[in-house]
Amino acid sequence: MNDTLGGLGPAETAVTELSLAIGQLVRRLRLEANPGELSWSQIATLARIEKTGAMTTAELARSEFVKPQSMGTTLADLEQAGLVRRRPHPTDGRQVLFELTPDGVEARRQRHVAKRQWLLAAMEQFDPAEQQTLIAAASLIKRLAES
Repeated sequence: MNDTLGGLGPAETAVTELSLAIGQLVRRLRLEANPGELSWSQIATLARIEKTGAMTTAELARSEFVKPQSMGTTLADLEQAGLVRRRPHPTDGRQVLFELTPDGVEARRQRHVAKRQWLLAAMEQFDPAEQQTLIAAASLIKRLAES
């Protein structure tokens, strides 16, 4: 056995360390960028609607890999908070579409700004060489995610 993390080889150690680091960064970004204290499912639903436009409950549930009942609860909470609203489906009178309200658009904007501000401030703590390493790592991580 070698002296790496838990007796794992270098590749396994790198995978473990990368997974832990990315998870920790994602959790920190969620914490810093959630001024309205929304749940993860609410945040994901708002992001999906912002990206794709108005959607039905079933479409949102499929796109977020959750049950329609769960998505219905999420949408009800978002509607009560004034972040989404219903409108009639243009071709199927039995369905409704959910879209962002102006407050929902603003909540998404605030989240984006808060995340960028925290990340910029955090990166300023690094020296220029470390910042360049982070920029190079971001490109590699993106390639890894797309593989």
